[in-house]
Amino acid sequence: MIRHVLLIKLKENSPEHCEKVRQLLLSMEHKVPTVRAIEVGTDFLHSERSFDICLFVTLDSPAALEEYQRDPYHCDVVKSYIAQAKELSYAVDYEI
Repeated sequence: MIRHVLLIKLKENSPEHCEKVRQLLLSMEHKVPTVRAIEVGTDFLHSERSFDICLFVTLDSPAALEEYQRDPYHCDVVKSYIAQAKELSYAVDYEI
């Protein structure tokens, strides 16, 4: 199993916008076939070192991660929105 983790710092981090981004990320659960589980959290501390959103995606294998990275919904809808909404993001992928 593979875990894909993404931390996102948004340009605009109002509670409403964070929730919109959270719901968009969660929408991948039923629209991206390789996603086995998904969890999205929003930061409540808003400290200087905080990121606004944390995404955890569980996938079956490295090949499933590659498919996820090319999935049309993930790329055309989710990634394109995040690309314009983010200030900064970091990702890590590891085996579980």
